[in-house]
Amino acid sequence: MSLENHSRRGGRALAILGSTGSIGRSTLELVAWTPDEFRVVALAAGRSCERLAEQVWAHRPRLAAIADPALEPQLRTLCEGSGCEIRSGPEGLAAVATEAGADLVVAAIVGAAGLEPTYRAVEAGLPVALANKEALVMAGGLMINAARRHGSALLPVDSEHNALHQCLRGESAREVRRLILTASGGPFRATAAGEMSAITPAQALRHPTWEMGPKITIDSATLMNKGLEVIEAHHLFGLPAGKIDVLIHPQSVVHSMVEFVDGSIVAQLGVNDMKHPIQYALTYPERRPSPLPPLDLVARSPLQFEPVDPARFPCLGLAYAALRSGTGAPVALNAANEVAVAAFLAGRLPFLGIAELVEGVLDEDYGEPATLSEVLDVDRRARLAASRRVEGRVVA
Repeated sequence: MSLENHSRRGGRALAILGSTGSIGRSTLELVAWTPDEFRVVALAAGRSCERLAEQVWAHRPRLAAIADPALEPQLRTLCEGSGCEIRSGPEGLAAVATEAGADLVVAAIVGAAGLEPTYRAVEAGLPVALANKEALVMAGGLMINAARRHGSALLPVDSEHNALHQCLRGESAREVRRLILTASGGPFRATAAGEMSAITPAQALRHPTWEMGPKITIDSATLMNKGLEVIEAHHLFGLPAGKIDVLIHPQSVVHSMVEFVDGSIVAQLGVNDMKHPIQYALTYPERRPSPLPPLDLVARSPLQFEPVDPARFPCLGLAYAALRSGTGAPVALNAANEVAVAAFLAGRLPFLGIAELVEGVLDEDYGEPATLSEVLDVDRRARLAASRRVEGRVVA
């Protein structure tokens, strides 16, 4: 579905899945900065009931949903008198994605929980600003095929894929030699290998350039986030694993690059603020003035690029292997990683144990899921296998 054809009366109507997370909050800040451009018609969150209620009163959507049904009574009480319909559970999230009269759905629920409502929005033919990379990692083929069938536009919000989208505007896929995703390298880019086993959650949560939620921050420290992004790029841009590379770029100024068959490289540069790619997705195909400061190239130079050390970052290699398998391995990879990261943050798994656990789970056979239900079954089985591996472990 072309975004040009959507109604602009009263501003573009937005439904935000994951409104209380970092992407959702940044989206709402952009809405507040440009109230004539956008209006919020629906909001959904996982468990942040009080923050969701604050957003309801600030933006007055017609519908709000909380993923945890046990929190619905509390949300109803907090929103009483707002005129907002309150729902909960998977049905509530699906309603936010499909029933609120949105022109654009911002899919920002972290992890596998965001898959089903995002898929429902695509099935409804709605344009989706996609910040939930797991939706494509788990069900990329299904999601892309559904988008084609129903005329839904998928606009990447991840800074790397958003950058690639910008670099590829007006270009032919036949002329692309490779995509180059950039990675900051996280907080342990220069940590001695012998010190990696003693890394604590507090250390891993101190990202050098980006301010993100805890799960994605740990993924950045292990470079699993880049592995998931390789899989996501494969589905979004239709290129095989062998044409998608990763470079370490500590400054996080060049968000990604495209190398063409003639040797030319086109890069997208910008300030380290997720509001930039969010705004691009919200206003596409137009570009609008941004409230963000422009990038100061002199102040941010020099710019460095380094190859990825596979021994230091084994999670990236696991993601490439999962993608190349052609099976349900990417689903299992994502599920095992979510369990492993949660265990690490809870002090139940050492930092190096994240990759070890994921690798162990990938040793099992998960078949080739062909439906959303089969994808969710693989996710369930992989989580169970990962949880069993966590049980009984003691972190030294």
